[in-house]
Amino acid sequence: MEISIDKKKNSVLVTAIGSFSADIVIKKLKQMDFRVIGCDIYQREWIADANNVNEFYHAPYATDENKYIKFIQEVCQNENIKYILPLTDVEVDVFNRNREWFEKNNVCVCMSEKSTLDICRNKKKIEEFISKKLNIITIPTIMLEDLNEIKWEYPLVCKPYDGRSSQGLKYIYNEKEWIDFKDKIDKKKYLVQPFIQGDIVTVDVVCGKNTIVAIPRKELLRTMNGAGTSVYVFSDHNLEMQCKKLAETLNIIGCVNFEFIQDSDNNYHFIECNPRFSGGVEFSCIAGYDCVTNHIKSFIGNEIDEFHLSHNMYIARKYEEYVTKVE
Repeated sequence: MEISIDKKKNSVLVTAIGSFSADIVIKKLKQMDFRVIGCDIYQREWIADANNVNEFYHAPYATDENKYIKFIQEVCQNENIKYILPLTDVEVDVFNRNREWFEKNNVCVCMSEKSTLDICRNKKKIEEFISKKLNIITIPTIMLEDLNEIKWEYPLVCKPYDGRSSQGLKYIYNEKEWIDFKDKIDKKKYLVQPFIQGDIVTVDVVCGKNTIVAIPRKELLRTMNGAGTSVYVFSDHNLEMQCKKLAETLNIIGCVNFEFIQDSDNNYHFIECNPRFSGGVEFSCIAGYDCVTNHIKSFIGNEIDEFHLSHNMYIARKYEEYVTKVE
């Protein structure tokens, strides 16, 4: 189904355009004839894609929530923004807490409903949700404040319940490290899990009104903050069906990504849901499915495309340099 876009009335704001997913998001939006406005916490000269948007704005940190929301509201008014695509978890969290102004001003923040995000952005809540409702293997998860005794062998995995990009992630290898860690950390913020050895598998999932698409990839090389740089895109019917059922049960709208650990017995252990484009969403686009266009379709009422991977494939990412300013 064709997307009907009025460029004069449909400007889209893409946040955090220095992030991994920004390049393909901007390219696809431009192919759809959107007027693309971009923002980032770093200045224009530091961001290659700042030269690929129609207008660029230097944003405050989303952690300064009041200042950030005021900034976004001003951009929406200045640029007649109709759609916002937040590209990082911290921005998703802020938009999720501040929906009212955007709803009143007919600005569509392209992400799932609040009840869905409240589960997805809490690693303990989503583990409980899946355990109760679905036949998907999860990693046992206990909040640090509720852990009276360790039930697993070392190493342990400790991380914030709402963490992102491996920030705050800590591996505990022995009792001394455990004692030092738990006595210094915010027990209400951190959760504890057993360590599962295996490969990271990310699944890009796109949910429309009547269609759900799931595209798995094994991450062969990753950055320190968890972004895949070399991947193997493959088809696994059972994993794809699990992801589709999970997305349906969570009432996901648009594109998100699920992460799993695949152990030596080929069992998939659910890690988390990132309710925004994955850093490697371009891998799925290269493999044949336009996640960005179909994400937009899901929010403007069009049915998304179906997809069947024709061939498994290896895809590697490279970095390029650009002159952004000459003095």
